This record gives sequence, C-alpha cells and structure tokens, in this order.
Amino acid sequence: MKLFRWKNRRTRTLCYMTLLGLLLLAAYLFGLLIPEEAVATDFMNAKLPPSLEHPFGTDSLGRDLFFRTLKGLSVSITVGIFASLISAVIAVLVGVAAAVGSKWLDNAICFVIDLFMGVPHTVLVLLISFALGRGLKGLLVGIAVTHWTGLARVIRGEVLTLRNHPFVAVSRRLGKSSGWILRHHLLPHLLPQFLVGLILMFPHAILHEASISFLGYGLSPEQPAIGIILSESMKYLSAGLWWPAVFPGLTLVLIVLLVDKFGDNLKRILDPYSAQE
Repeated sequence: MKLFRWKNRRTRTLCYMTLLGLLLLAAYLFGLLIPEEAVATDFMNAKLPPSLEHPFGTDSLGRDLFFRTLKGLSVSITVGIFASLISAVIAVLVGVAAAVGSKWLDNAICFVIDLFMGVPHTVLVLLISFALGRGLKGLLVGIAVTHWTGLARVIRGEVLTLRNHPFVAVSRRLGKSSGWILRHHLLPHLLPQFLVGLILMFPHAILHEASISFLGYGLSPEQPAIGIILSESMKYLSAGLWWPAVFPGLTLVLIVLLVDKFGDNLKRILDPYSAQE
C-alpha cells in the first residue's frame, strides 16, 4: 500500500483496472490456445481427485477439468462479449429513439421495456433459445434481446436531460440539424453510459449462458462450456465427486466478480463527480 500512497484514487483505479483486464485477457487467450488433446477422453484417468498433475481433477471420462474449465470460460466470455455488445447497441438505439421521437413512440417503447422487465430473463432466454432451435445461435439471440432494457432506460433519461442543455439550444438556433446534434452532442455524452452498461451487462450474460446450458437449452453437450461441465457434474455429486462442480463453479464466480469490479471502477473514473478524487 505504501507504493500507492502518493497516488490519487483515479491512478489507483486505473492500475486496478489494468490488472483486472490483463487477468481476464489471459484467461480468455489461454483457454483459446489449449489444444483439443489436452481435454481428450482418457478412461485410464477417470474420476481422479485434484492433484499437481490435474489441479481441478478429472471428470467421469478422464478429461482434465482445469483445461476444460479454461476452454469453457473462453466459450462463455465469447458469448458474453457478443451478446452484451448487441444488447448495448440495441439499448442505445431504443433509448435515443424514445427520447427524441414522438410521444406515442416514447410511450410504446416504455411499454415494451416494462413488458420485458416484467418477465424473468431466464424464462425469456429459455423461450427464445428453444424457439430458435437451441444451440449457440438461439442462446446468443436470447441473451442479446433480453438484457437491453435497463441500459435503455438510462440512455433515455440521459438524452432527455441533454435535450434541455444550453449548448443543444444554441446549436438549434445556429441551424444545426437533429442528426448533427445527435452525432456531436448527444452520442459523445452517452459514451460513458454505453461503456459502463456494456461491461456491467457482461456478467449477467455469461451467468445466463451458464444457467441455460446447465438446463440443457443452451450450448451442445460436446462444447466445453461451464454450464455443460456443471450439468454433467450433478450426476456424480452424490457419489462423492465434488471437484467437477466446485472448481469450475468457483472459477465462473471469480470471473464474474472480476468483470463486475472492473465495471464499477470504470464507472468511478467516467463519473464526473468522482473522476478527480
């Protein structure tokens, strides 16, 4: 702590965010680079407890759970990134349309947001994934179209506030078009909300991916996803094989907490009230 005593909170937060980002990037890339041979079936080493050779132990088919968990995290992170990005873009488009559109459009969008928020996300993702034939496509679409509502409300409120600012009124009196005001005034001010919302949406996306895959409506059983690993581990939990459930589950929780902490720190930096502390 003495090393950072002279630094302000902004510098400490930037260092902390860099460390978290490097940890997440390392876990993601390491999972992508693991060869298929490392997670191949080996019945001679089935159901081995954690050891130096197999830190997370092996499953019922003799596959190394440490490497399989890392590959599963890469799959989950990939799904989370694309689903969160699509959902955040939808939130910006819908939020801006509600704030700058007509009254009936605003009421219609608010009704749709309330309708989506009134139904649990897991139920909606299940229905959408099942309707689209399950698999990666159904899971990705289901997560993307159900997580935009909260951010859309934030964007709508921010745009409504910005519309009343003096610089927007001056631009209108100077003859600037609505498109010019949107590009040069509204969207730059919405960037912090977009980034923070995107990052904080990511943990929800990967948790829903894991839960839907756990229930059997997400990714296929052949893919090394965390939800698939946890679902398979339930069959042997009563027989005393605790490690196939504990270590992958704890790793997923750790990644979610790291991303959530990263988003909180980014919000602290981008917030004008706390950025200079």
